[in-house]
Amino acid sequence: MTVAGGATSSGTGHPAPAIQLRGINKRFSPVHANRDVNLVVPAGTIHGIVGENGAGKSTLMSILYGFYQADSGVIEVGGQVCPINSPEDALAAGIGMVHQHFMLVDVFSVLENILLGAEGGPLLAPGMAAARKEIARLEADYGLEVDPDALVGDLAVGLRQRVELLKALYRGANILILDEPTGVLTPQEADRLFEILRAMRDRGVTVILITHKLQEIMAITDNVSVMRAGQMVAHRETAQTTREELAELMVGRKVLLRVEKSVAAPGDALLRADGLSLIDAAKVTRLDGVSLDLRAGEIVGIAGVTGNGQSELLEVLSGILPPSRGRFTVHDRAIDQDHPCTPEEMRDLNLAHVPEDRQRMGMISAFAAWETAILGYHCDPAYTGPILLKTNAIIDDTDGKMARFDVRPADPQLTSDSFSGGNQQKLVLAREIERQPDILLVGQPTRGVDIGAIEFIHQQLIDMRDAGCAVLLVSVELEEILSLSDRILVMFEGRIVGEVAAADADARIIGLMMANAHEKAETEGAAAHG
Repeated sequence: MTVAGGATSSGTGHPAPAIQLRGINKRFSPVHANRDVNLVVPAGTIHGIVGENGAGKSTLMSILYGFYQADSGVIEVGGQVCPINSPEDALAAGIGMVHQHFMLVDVFSVLENILLGAEGGPLLAPGMAAARKEIARLEADYGLEVDPDALVGDLAVGLRQRVELLKALYRGANILILDEPTGVLTPQEADRLFEILRAMRDRGVTVILITHKLQEIMAITDNVSVMRAGQMVAHRETAQTTREELAELMVGRKVLLRVEKSVAAPGDALLRADGLSLIDAAKVTRLDGVSLDLRAGEIVGIAGVTGNGQSELLEVLSGILPPSRGRFTVHDRAIDQDHPCTPEEMRDLNLAHVPEDRQRMGMISAFAAWETAILGYHCDPAYTGPILLKTNAIIDDTDGKMARFDVRPADPQLTSDSFSGGNQQKLVLAREIERQPDILLVGQPTRGVDIGAIEFIHQQLIDMRDAGCAVLLVSVELEEILSLSDRILVMFEGRIVGEVAAADADARIIGLMMANAHEKAETEGAAAHG
């Protein structure tokens, strides 16, 4: 009996599942991360696994790939019981994993990265020659074209992901686990990835896809399994379910997936940037002549692949970094290289900032929740006395924030790192939003957040807009940008390369702008119709 998709279940004559998990249990101290989980993944299919944060899906896949060992339960691969105690065991069983954050060496070539750890002997030359032939075959079979001699650090994100896929296939994987594979891809790169995954499936490779994007589940998978609170609660054929049903199964209640909002009525410009540039300590230009207006009562979305200047724009506008050239005004205050403004002064100008990385910039993990709830505002007379903080008043205030923003558990005394990522995010949002700022800068508002909390956060941002706040939204989630924004700006290599009204926007044109390919596409389209 073979381990690959051709194995058969004993006595049935039917192909054995690629993966069968029976009664998987895993505890981390008091947390029961997986509870008697059963899962069947048919061979040669694309199988989605969805669930809220903490539902247990990543733990389950980590058990399958050998990062963790189950406390009890059985793993079968291709119809055979297969103890997996390490990633080496998983690879030997034909299981590969492509992580959300790529495991590549930037200064190595594509070929060197693929060979790393699988050189095949002390002499590299014969192994590299054989690897070139095998990589060429894999590229042709699966449409994974990439230059084997290119440095990985010079490749676009989508091509780096192809290297990860090639690396797994080169090691003999016929079962691939993909963890949030489109998190840093443009829509066009995501579409190309889906084409590759379908080609893999058609050649007998089994794909397990972990994602929180239900539209991707509907677009690419054959079957989907839903986890909630450590348990497997449902299995569906994708063609027989809907996004709405999956969301309800994940959360345990109905979830509004659409953002309902009225047409914006923008007022005066509250923030105006003119030719903002930022050159970092390594003399790399991070912002290049950025100009924009933020008006009261509108949400302006910034779309772009991660690393194209969005983070630096937020840090300049919030006072964390001074601009190298250009200027911007908040109300009547002008800020430039010679007249910088600190984050504290920005808060005094009634500008609030929800940073992209809540753990690095939005909170201190060891602080109690009530301390995180006042960070940056701790000198407010409501919180501080002549000498000491008014601890009881702050705790009462945090209790109210937790109740209004549904932060769980609702205990201000717990340390900030005791909360899930989604609840940490709600606590940071509550701190900034409840100050009723005139201007709100918000980065990645729903990164790592459960689908139920996403619904809540989106509504808070719409409510802020409707109350007259000017909101600048940075997100890698294009659907979020399209749903929330009234105007959309697209950044590429530190520049704004396009602007479009949300009513006229679609994923294709925004995706082309994100790759700075829209002008070429428009020119080619005009020529074709000329």
